[in-house]
Amino acid sequence: MADPRPADRSEQVGIITHGSLSQGVEMKLAAGVSVEDVKAGTFVVIQGHRFDFFSLITDVTIAATNENVLLYPPGPDDRLLRRVMEGTAAYAKVQLHPMLMLENHDHPELTDAEPRAVKTVPAHFSSVAHASDDDVVRIFGHETHEDGRTYFAIGSPLGMDGIALCLNMKRFVERSNAVFGKTGTGKTFLTRLLLCGLIRSGMAVNLIFDMHSEYGDVVLQEQESGGQPVFLKGLRDLFPSKVVIFSLDPQGTRDRGSSADQVVTLYADQILPGDILPLRDALNLTSTAEEVCHALYKRYRKQWLVELLKADGKEAQEELANLVGAHEGALGALYRKLRVLARNSFFSTESSKSKQAVDILDRLLGYLDRGKSVVFEFGRFSDIQVYLLVANVVTRRIRDQYEKKANEYRRTRGNKPRPLMITIEEAHKFLSKGVAHETPFGKIAREMRKYFVSLLVVDQRPSAIDDEVLSQIGTKLVAQLSDDKDIAAVLVGERNSSSLRNILATIDAKQQALLLGHATPMPMLIRSRTYDQTFFDAVGEGKSVINDEDSDFVW
Repeated sequence: MADPRPADRSEQVGIITHGSLSQGVEMKLAAGVSVEDVKAGTFVVIQGHRFDFFSLITDVTIAATNENVLLYPPGPDDRLLRRVMEGTAAYAKVQLHPMLMLENHDHPELTDAEPRAVKTVPAHFSSVAHASDDDVVRIFGHETHEDGRTYFAIGSPLGMDGIALCLNMKRFVERSNAVFGKTGTGKTFLTRLLLCGLIRSGMAVNLIFDMHSEYGDVVLQEQESGGQPVFLKGLRDLFPSKVVIFSLDPQGTRDRGSSADQVVTLYADQILPGDILPLRDALNLTSTAEEVCHALYKRYRKQWLVELLKADGKEAQEELANLVGAHEGALGALYRKLRVLARNSFFSTESSKSKQAVDILDRLLGYLDRGKSVVFEFGRFSDIQVYLLVANVVTRRIRDQYEKKANEYRRTRGNKPRPLMITIEEAHKFLSKGVAHETPFGKIAREMRKYFVSLLVVDQRPSAIDDEVLSQIGTKLVAQLSDDKDIAAVLVGERNSSSLRNILATIDAKQQALLLGHATPMPMLIRSRTYDQTFFDAVGEGKSVINDEDSDFVW
């Protein structure tokens, strides 16, 4: 029988000896292949009689044909005996988990078929080889495929440096997504890569709540001790016509050698009780704070916060509490906590409808409508209380507007809204088990897909996020995690979770991540693309393959 291995695949690394559909299959290493060269997360292909099985190495075991052999192991100087025993009396077993199957080259009439879920196992003694460049393209696509918009290279498979592994951006924007990893593992760089792919592809417009001013303009790369500082381009540097910066702290933006496109002022009459309640833990509010907020709103409507902030002093607070029927102590506590936020320079108690006022929320929506992504910088106001409040206020307004747009589109069959993806850091603060149902972010994660809005969640504590929200996450890019609860959380709803857990345990601290979910055909351990000048030259404006006139969406 002719060798079924395609000519572009590497030499055989082993053969299949055992296995099952549910537990995966077992490979015996080929002679001459060192067990130390076999790494969990490697992309391999099992070459069956009819199908190629695209698989990941999930575990490696050393074993012996007879345990007595191990009672008298060869000494360090018995090299000949060691070589005789290796691969025979003592050998290595490698656990593989087939993820996809595709008719192989023995059936040329079927080679254009789409990969499908595995429903059988390869035969005994099927050959196993490392995946080739063509295998990666067949499974994951290529940036030049179709019109050049659908696929974006996010990195390379483990051990295949230089081979582009692509993310399907069209599928990526269909659901909410996440970047997880503990502090210092490069979550921000992974997020920048994804945002560049979104902006370059034109598949979605973006709103990025930039807590630490790391996305909009030039940033300083973290360096090892003794290394030279490296300055990296931000999103506006790469896409000057497609990205604008809104800043709560324009002076801080200028101090970094940049400028804001819009200076943000938040008005008291733009804030509703629902924007305050998710801050209960951050502000240490009592359980009666909700009652006080609603009592004030019932009487004063949008001016409720203005009236509360006017109540400076015990007598004024007593009078206000009596007017609205609220507990005086609870109202006083609410006043003191919110007064601290109101003292920030970006906050105003004037009316947002006055002639001097600029409704920054309207302007933000205008930019998004025109297809421009917005980086919302907090500068020196990076306190979690401010971040939660501002992000809640802005996102509630956007959510309401997108619901109206989507309903209008369905009613008139007119202009289809361009999908919007909202990026939030410290996401567990918005999406924790006790808060997610109260925030606009929780609603977006659960049900806003039908209104063309989704989230890009960035967090180091996935286990603190509500389970229902986690189950709605479509695609995940998972850097190193050390807590077992966090690892279990990122695998919620994933098939083959036990095998993927083994791979997650082996991830390096830098530039490695497990890619899995809706926008990728199968899970894959990748070395992420480097965010450097080569990347800038490849994806920056002027290099884009997008023709905006051909877009399906309205700018």
